Amino acid sequence: MKLFYCCYGGAHTSVTCASIHLGYLPAERLPAASEFQAVPFYDKMENGKLGTPVFMGRDEMGWDIHIMGMKNAKQLVIPAMKSYLNVCGIDQKNYILVNALVDLHPITSIGGVASRKFGIISLGRPMTVWGIRKTYHKFVELVLQVKENLRAMKDFA
Repeated sequence: MKLFYCCYGGAHTSVTCASIHLGYLPAERLPAASEFQAVPFYDKMENGKLGTPVFMGRDEMGWDIHIMGMKNAKQLVIPAMKSYLNVCGIDQKNYILVNALVDLHPITSIGGVASRKFGIISLGRPMTVWGIRKTYHKFVELVLQVKENLRAMKDFA
């Protein structure tokens, strides 16, 4: 069973959600800025990897957690992803695509452009962390809702 957190560039919001989901970042408190340094793939997604699922880990319920950036091609990437998984023999009930595009502080987006588009990582990455921390509760709420839905699915099955 596979879960994909999807966002614009696959470098910040999907990584943050997957990291909360897997316990790399805490759900019960606001992480320090320094804690983001230990998060796999945070602010590191290469443009060539856009549209490609990246494995982040397996959760306590046995779900494989992935991240995926889609840029402006959400209408293309999601159907293509579903088609690909179908061709691979993975039934739709065995995967979930989660939109990880929560309302962000504008500094997050500015930092992401500075870091990922222009390569000014020393300026952009701290800006993204600052912005993510300002809206961190939204990420936690999304992940807790996703986990609750996964538990309900397991109980229903």
